[in-house]
Order: sequence, then C-alpha cells, then structure tokens
Amino acid sequence: MLPVLASFVEELRRSGLPVSLTEHLDAAAALGQVPLDDREVFKGALAATLVKDSSHLPVFDTVFEVWFSLAGVDDHDAAVDQEEDGTLAELLERALAEGGDELLQELARRAVRHHAGLERGGRMGLSYHHYRTLRHLDLEGTVGRLVEQAGSRAGGEWEPLQERLHREELERRGERLRREIDAELRRRLIADRGAAEMARALRRPLPEDVEFMHATRDELAQLRRSLQPLARRLAVRLARKRRHRHGTLDFRATVRRSLGSGGVPAEPRFRHRRPAKPEIFVVADISGSVAAFARFTLALVHAISSQFSRVRSFVFIDGLDEVTRFFSGEDEVDVAIRRVNTEADVVWAEGHSDYGMALEAFWDRFGDEVSGRSTVLVLGDARTNYHEPRSWVLRELGHRARHLYWLNPEPSAYWDSGDSVMSDYGVHCDGVYECRNLRQLERFVERLAA
Repeated sequence: MLPVLASFVEELRRSGLPVSLTEHLDAAAALGQVPLDDREVFKGALAATLVKDSSHLPVFDTVFEVWFSLAGVDDHDAAVDQEEDGTLAELLERALAEGGDELLQELARRAVRHHAGLERGGRMGLSYHHYRTLRHLDLEGTVGRLVEQAGSRAGGEWEPLQERLHREELERRGERLRREIDAELRRRLIADRGAAEMARALRRPLPEDVEFMHATRDELAQLRRSLQPLARRLAVRLARKRRHRHGTLDFRATVRRSLGSGGVPAEPRFRHRRPAKPEIFVVADISGSVAAFARFTLALVHAISSQFSRVRSFVFIDGLDEVTRFFSGEDEVDVAIRRVNTEADVVWAEGHSDYGMALEAFWDRFGDEVSGRSTVLVLGDARTNYHEPRSWVLRELGHRARHLYWLNPEPSAYWDSGDSVMSDYGVHCDGVYECRNLRQLERFVERLAA
C-alpha cells in the first residue's frame, strides 16, 4: 500500500495540490488506523491528511477515483455481450423504479459494455464514452415515461406535488446511475491505459490556477466560491504584515534600554510609525473576455477594502462610469458586481473597447483627485480596437499618483500583438503584471497593500 500511496501523493502534487512530506507521513499513519476495505473511510482518511483547502477537493476526488479504482474487469466481461436494447431498457426502468445500488451498478456495467464503444488502445476520453452510453440509454425519456405511468395508475388523485416529488426521486436515481457509469468507465479505461495515463488525461487545474479568460461556467462558479475565503486570508495576512513592521531604529531609546544590561544594546528599540494605508483608484475594462478578470479583481479589492484608506472603482468599455456607489453598504460583493454589470453607464459609442477615450474621460473628470497618496490600478488587455491609445494620460497619472500599476489577464507573450499597445502604456507605469488567475492576483494584491 505504501508504494501506491507514494505514487498517489506524487500525482496530487503534479495536479497542483501542495502536499508536504509531513502530510504524506500523516496519511500513511492514518491508513494504519482505518479499515482499508471500507472505501469511504479510506478516502476520508486520505482527504483529512492531504487536503488543506476545500476548493481542492474536486481535484483530490478525481485523482482518488483513478488511483484507487474498483477491481479490474471481471471474467464475464471477456465474453461477447449479446444484450439487446430492449432488455437494457427494461433493466433501466426497473433500476430507476427500485433504486437499489446493486441494480444500478449492474445496469451501468451492462450499458457501458453494450453502448460505450470502448476499444483496446483507443484514445477517446471518458466524457465521450459517457455521452455515448447515456445517449443510447435515453435516461430523460425513461424518467418521463415512469412519471406518466405513475400518474396513470393514480388516476385523478395524482397531485402536482406528488408528481414533482416522484420526478425528483427518479432524477436522483438517474444521477446515481451517471456516477456508476463514470466509475465503470474509469475502471475499464484504467485497466486498458493504466492509472498514470488516465490521471494525466483527467488532470484539471486548481481553482486558483484557472485562467479568467478561458474559464467555463462551472469553473467561474468555483472561482466565485473561492473568492471570499481568499479575501479573508489575504486581509488577515496584510494586517499582520503591517502590525509586525519594526520601523526605524530609535537610537536614544536603545541606549537608555541598554543601561540595565551594562551598556550592551541587547534589545534594540524602534520608532513605530502608524502604517499608512494606500488610497486605491481601480480603472477596469469590463468588455468581452476580460470582463471576468475585471469583476474578480474588483470583488477582491473591495472585499479587503479595510486594508486601504479608500477604494474608488471605475469601469469602462468606450465610456467610463464610477461604480464605487454600488459597493457602498453592500454586505455581498456579488450583489455589487451584478449591479456593475447591469447599471454602469459604459457604452457611449460603438460598444467596443476604446482605451484612449475611456482613459481621457477618467483624466478629465477625476484626474484632479489623484494625488501623491493615491495608487492607480488599471485592469485590461490594452487592446484598443485600433483606436487612438492616448498614452499621455498614463504619463500624467504616473507623475501625479504615488504608484501606477497595470494588470493584464493575457499571457505576456501576446502583449503588443495585433491591436495591443501594452508597451505604449507600460512605459509610464511603475509595474505591468500578467494576472491570469487568482494565484497571480493574490500575489499582486499583497504587493499592492505593502
């Protein structure tokens, strides 16, 4: 078991989970205290010792299901399956009606063998075979027929609530069947291709490494769930960082203190200045594919607003609007972000990004309010749609502000390609940062509040 555990830990690390040597040893010790034949207890012991962040559990689950899959293909699978579609349809109706685990597992085994189209040495992924199996089973249609049959048997006494509850129960059993089909497919694919290759094929990035500009709907939802815990950790870390600064050496106080130790300055004394909190102006492009990046950054900055003396937010497409008011008094940052999406006045002309027009509008309306206490943060890909960039605005802001930073969600290799004018803007900034995911955003915000 120990060699298998070691390879499992290595795959977790390759998937991005930060598993230390101590945690590896804790997992090995835990497995000595639990029954190895109880799959759920076995999995719980590994999760408790190896996973520190709940957002990492989906990645852990995927690797676990591959590395500790069920036993290999049984002897019966070697025979040519002669099951007819009609027989499987009858078994599906019975499995959904009764809902027993053994019946669902048997149905999954037969359906995969009959419909998945698995071939030795094949290259198609699990999702393809899963789709093919379910397409032949017609799960949704079967649920509908069972609901109608139940209603017919009840005659005129079939209440809408009864129908809904019956349908929901059948759908829950259908979801269990989908999971059994996935487990059966994994088992067969691992037997054919090996655990290492399957783990590599199913490997997915951790939430903090998902790119804003290419995230799926499910990944964006996971990112939103990760944002508040990240904000809390970041706020605590920044507050502690400020609190523990020593300040400058107080020579006189150090000498006075040393009199009690014979003139030896054993305890240096420092002048503790009240740490200044920066004033933040956030100017964000919310058009197209950069919108998700801008919204997550706005949400994170406002979620840790206690670490700044003031936060003011501005969004633009080809027009610019201040949206600080949407965050005022909002307990839920998500509510404010929804208001930004629906109420901000940011389309003044064509509705395509025009950085030059938006930046000049910011300078004309709010430039006088930027001072030596201000940090200006611009969010966007610097793609101007070939409009005039008006980079002079960045030059003037750089002279007036304490700091001027630009965060770009595109890979740096793409900067200055096509209509990107990143270098024209970046030359006037104190720093230009690639910021494609939550991990990079977290690192930058730590720098911002320093």
